[in-house]
Amino acid sequence: MSNVEKRPGALDGIRVIDLSSVLMGPLACRMLADHGADVIQIVPPSAPTSVLGDATGMGGISLDIHRNKRSVKLDLKSEQGKAALWALIASADVLVSNMRAAALNRLGFSANEVRSKHPSLIYCLANGYGEDGPYADRAAYDDAIQALSGFAGLSTRLTGKPTYAPSVIVDKTCCLVVVQAVMAALLFRQTSGEGQTINVPMFETMASFNLIEHFRGAALVPPTGTVGYSRLLNPERRPYESADGWVAILPYTESNWRDFFNIIGTPDVLNDQRFATHNLRMTNIETLYGLVAKAAPSRTTQQWLDICDAHSIPCNPVLDLEDLLEDPHLKAVDFMQVVEHPSVGTYRSVRDPVKYEKLSTSLRRHAPIPGEHTNEVMKSLGWSEARINSLQ
Repeated sequence: MSNVEKRPGALDGIRVIDLSSVLMGPLACRMLADHGADVIQIVPPSAPTSVLGDATGMGGISLDIHRNKRSVKLDLKSEQGKAALWALIASADVLVSNMRAAALNRLGFSANEVRSKHPSLIYCLANGYGEDGPYADRAAYDDAIQALSGFAGLSTRLTGKPTYAPSVIVDKTCCLVVVQAVMAALLFRQTSGEGQTINVPMFETMASFNLIEHFRGAALVPPTGTVGYSRLLNPERRPYESADGWVAILPYTESNWRDFFNIIGTPDVLNDQRFATHNLRMTNIETLYGLVAKAAPSRTTQQWLDICDAHSIPCNPVLDLEDLLEDPHLKAVDFMQVVEHPSVGTYRSVRDPVKYEKLSTSLRRHAPIPGEHTNEVMKSLGWSEARINSLQ
């Protein structure tokens, strides 16, 4: 393993039980593990024996979302499996689960039951919907929440049809809220000594996410306008076709716009009263972006980059995902480290994007083979070899 740092992690000494699956919960737990937490991933007996062949079909994603964790196989329908999980919970500070409440109740690991025995535990439920609402028992996956939260519907204002983002945007956004919530609860426990139950619902999280810039006049009571931020909800806000490809040109400030129109030889555009102030420019932004689109084919992407950079106008090329592998900036900041997995071989590990002066989020453990650490972890809790074997 390369570039292992010796600095401490913010969560050194904290143990997290990862009782989650798919992406949101496991990725949140990986982020906690990156910060130094001892994250113990619980997998069912049916989990594969390969890091890449997991039951969710996520393949190579597993190398990322399970790094820095240990893995324990438990059959939670068996008495021995339940006893093992209770022993692990007794040793833990945090439990993260995205099981539905009914399933946790059947297994005997509801938040109320667990915290009645371990009141200092932080029990985080990362579910689809808040438990007090009528949607509480609905199934929830990324696309379904994109639809319900208004995210998929945003494109209707542009194209007349709703669309899903080509990314698991809900899981990746909500996992950040899980991490924030767990960190806040750990800080509260440090000062109060008290654990608590946390609910992180995907629907409410994404509704909040979407309304930040789109609430607009509807935020006031009574409303002074409709929802929707006009700068974002117009068809001319898009990458523009240059002479040899695509380019993202984003004049924003008044000086940006004046410089841009000077560059393309139409300096009098901003004398139009429709564009006299920032608010008026935002109201008429579709017209302004249309002028950018019309001008874009007059130069190559590199020419636009050079000109805009000289005038501090935000501008970038439109990269394909494969381009990121060779991006000079990402290489310079050592964003993707090439490391050796003991069973998979050489792979790219994408580091935590945040750099700390005094803390480490380094790669300490490669993603484990499911169940790889069952013996190691249970022995540390005082279980005998015979009792551990009974788990199999």
